[in-house]
Amino acid sequence: MIVARCATSSLHKSGGFTLIELVAVVVLIGIALSVVSLSFSKSMSSAKIQAATRDLVAALRYTRGQAIVTGKQAALDLDIQSNTYQAPGKPIVKLPQGMQMVLLTADSEQTSATSGRIRFFPDGASTGGHISVRLGEREWRINVSWLTGEVTREEQTR
Repeated sequence: MIVARCATSSLHKSGGFTLIELVAVVVLIGIALSVVSLSFSKSMSSAKIQAATRDLVAALRYTRGQAIVTGKQAALDLDIQSNTYQAPGKPIVKLPQGMQMVLLTADSEQTSATSGRIRFFPDGASTGGHISVRLGEREWRINVSWLTGEVTREEQTR
């Protein structure tokens, strides 16, 4: 007895990929890359604003230290319009592009409509206030206690 086998089904099958499978893989790779780049972009802006606020906190603490060490008042000057600040005896520092500063300080320490200062006294106390630094949806607030002159930093949710 002779058995006939159908060989047509094994002849047409190949080991390659179809065009649809290749397009699906390329689309999935594109989606994965866009998610990774978006995540990287957010972390970069977060790192930028954190670094800028840490530097501003350091400048405030330096100014307080200068007032205590020298026994004379010392002030950190801020210019909101140009996004700059200056500690005593230090060069002017400009915040990175896109960041905004908002200053709340004593009326006596506002030098113009767009500038002011936070003053520290020889006993460590200050005129107090707070500085908000914003970049997009991120905001960090730097608080200066008027009684103790303590400088703290906290992230705000908007």
